[in-house]
Amino acid sequence: MSSPSKTSGAFHSAKGNMKESLGNTFNNHSLQQKGAVEHNAGEAEKNAARAQGYVEGAGDRVTGKKDQVVGAVTGDRSQEASGNLRQEKGNAKQDVNRKMF
Repeated sequence: MSSPSKTSGAFHSAKGNMKESLGNTFNNHSLQQKGAVEHNAGEAEKNAARAQGYVEGAGDRVTGKKDQVVGAVTGDRSQEASGNLRQEKGNAKQDVNRKMF
């Protein structure tokens, strides 16, 4: 199974909305129901991708902080700078994926 994708989730959510609307317009309950199912599956995939990105960001923040502290303690400015960058990358990744609804 592939990992969840915000892009794929958004596509299926929109496609499901379209099917559901067509089902409503033409009084086709089967199409309406299939559209609702696809829309919900797309939303679930988007939320799963956001959650995965948030967790990955947390890992980058923790690893970056560790490298930053070790670099500062040992005087390794390169490791300290690299840790700062990774920590900032983790913060940014978490910010992008923070909104769940």
